[in-house]
Amino acid sequence: MSIKSTFITGFAATLLMTTSAFAEGLMVKDPYARAARPNAPTGAAFMMLMNHSDQDITLMGVSSDVAKRVELHTHIDNGEGVMQMTEIEGGITIPAGEMHIMKRGGDHVMMMGLTQSLVDGETISVTFEFKNGAEMVVEIPVDNARKPKEGEGHDAHKSH
Repeated sequence: MSIKSTFITGFAATLLMTTSAFAEGLMVKDPYARAARPNAPTGAAFMMLMNHSDQDITLMGVSSDVAKRVELHTHIDNGEGVMQMTEIEGGITIPAGEMHIMKRGGDHVMMMGLTQSLVDGETISVTFEFKNGAEMVVEIPVDNARKPKEGEGHDAHKSH
């Protein structure tokens, strides 16, 4: 193996081990996935979406081989003080230069009908589908022990 190919292989491995993904001006920072409970049929993924471009970016949908259905979800008040999960219609727009936090109790990637267990330390692949037709594959580590407030940015940051 040449020095150049060794460097490229090492660089690619380093990129795969990071907890951020970057494409089309969108940086996905600190993603993690977890099952609703052990052996549950559902799971969710959370992360920070950072738009480093000068144009709005709209995430229209998500897909993955780990579940029969994968959707962008949020929690809304049903009018009686009870929060309900529901699919986000029309996608999530991240304004140019801004950030959108996907967290427990808010917007998130919902995986229903899991086709495999979400095992701590493993990673899952999720494909983000954008309004402009572009796609981005994000490798998301599974961390079932993670506490709700860990990795969700500072309190000063709000989702948009």
